[in-house]
Amino acid sequence: MTFDVTTPARRWPLWHTLLFRFGCIYILLFTSPWTWTGDLPLLNLIGKYYGLAEEWLVNQANAYVFHIKDVLVPLNGSGDTSYGYAQLCFFILVAIVGALIWSIVDKSRNYDVAYYWLIVLVRYYVAIIALSYGIIKLFGLQMVFPSMSALATPLGDLLPMRLSWYFIGYSTPYQFFSGAVEVLAGLLLLFRRTSTLGAFVAASVFLNVMVLNFCYDIPVKLFSAHLFILSNVLLLSDAKRLLNFFIYNKATQPAPQVELPEKWMRTTQIALKVAFVILFIGMPVYASYQRAFASADSSASKKLTTGFFSVDQFQGSVADSLRWKDVVFEPNASGSIQTADTLFRQRYRRGYFTYSFDSLAHTIDFKKSPSDSMALFTMQYTMPDTNHVVLRGKIRNDSVMVALTRQKRHFQLAERQFHWLSEANR
Repeated sequence: MTFDVTTPARRWPLWHTLLFRFGCIYILLFTSPWTWTGDLPLLNLIGKYYGLAEEWLVNQANAYVFHIKDVLVPLNGSGDTSYGYAQLCFFILVAIVGALIWSIVDKSRNYDVAYYWLIVLVRYYVAIIALSYGIIKLFGLQMVFPSMSALATPLGDLLPMRLSWYFIGYSTPYQFFSGAVEVLAGLLLLFRRTSTLGAFVAASVFLNVMVLNFCYDIPVKLFSAHLFILSNVLLLSDAKRLLNFFIYNKATQPAPQVELPEKWMRTTQIALKVAFVILFIGMPVYASYQRAFASADSSASKKLTTGFFSVDQFQGSVADSLRWKDVVFEPNASGSIQTADTLFRQRYRRGYFTYSFDSLAHTIDFKKSPSDSMALFTMQYTMPDTNHVVLRGKIRNDSVMVALTRQKRHFQLAERQFHWLSEANR
C-alpha cells in the first residue's frame, strides 16, 4: 500500500497531533541530522557552528531557567554530565514551546506524510548509531582486554563501569558477537522491508545496553535510554500490524509507503542510500581497520621493557605514602606504578604514565599522558640484565634511586581459559 500528498487525509485525534508536534521537534533536536556529515570538509562547518550556538543557548537556559549547576561540565564522551542534563531540559522546553506555537499557526490535523519521513529519519539515526558502535566492536576496539596494570589492580578497587568494560573486553568472541548483532540491527534498518525486524533487534540490543549502563553506573545512561526509546518509536509506528500478528491472530496489511512519482526522485533516493553506505559503513570499517592494525604496530614502537617489576629499593626523601611499591611496563610504551603520588594520572590506587626513552643517552621521560609535550621528570636508566632496571633522577627536585626486579607474576585471568568439562574450571 502506498500514499502520497494526494491521498485523502484522515483526521488525526487532537492528542495524536500534539504528540507528533512535540515528538517531531524533540527528535530533530536530539538527532540533529544537519550534523551527520560532520566528517566531510565544508559540511563540518554546519555542525561546528550549530554546536556552538546550541552550547550557548543551553548555558543561557541553565543560567536563567534550569539552574542544574552553576558551571556546567561539558560532554566528555557521554551524555550524563551536568551539561547533558541541561541539554535534555532545553530540548524538552523547546519542544513544548515549539509544539504550542505550531498548534497556533497550523490547524492541520493530518501528518501522515510528515510522520512517515520522521520515522525514516529515526530509522536511519538508530542505524547510524548501531553501525558505529557495532563496527568498532567487530575489531575489538571499544572494550580492550585488561592490561597488565589492570590485572595487578585488586578487584575491589575497580569501579562498576571498569569491571563491566573488562568483562566484555576479556572475551574477543563475545565482543565480536555483540558488535555483529548491532551491525545486523543497523543493516536491517536500512531497508523498508526489514525495518520492523531491525527495530526489534535494535530495541533488544539497546535494552541490554541501557540496563548495563544503569546497573553498572556507566555514564551513558541518557543516550542509551534515548536509543531504546527511539527503537520502540519505530515499533510503535507498526503497532496495529504487530498487535494483529502477535496478539489478535489476524491478517496484516503491508506497511504504508510514500510513492516517489518522479524518476529523478527515485534516482536521488538510490544515490543518497549509496552515499549513506559509504559514509556510515565503508568509512567506519576502513577507519576501524586502520586503528586495529595501527594499535598492533604501536606495540612494536620503541619501549624500555615489559613486565611486572617489584621495587627492591627506593632511595630518596619522598614521603612513605608516595613511595613506589611496584611498576608495570606495558607493551605500548606506557605503564603504571602502585603509588598514591598525584604527580601521575591516578586510577584505582595506581599512578599511570606514558614514557619515551633515549637508548643512546640512557634516559627515560615520564609523562602523564601521550599528548603531553613536557615530561613530569627524566631519569637515567641502566639494565644490568633483562630482569633488572635501575632508575636514577630527580622527582620534585628530590634525588631518587629505584631498583626494579622483574617478577614472574602469573595472572590466571590472562590465560583466556575455556573448558567443556565443568570440573576443570577453577
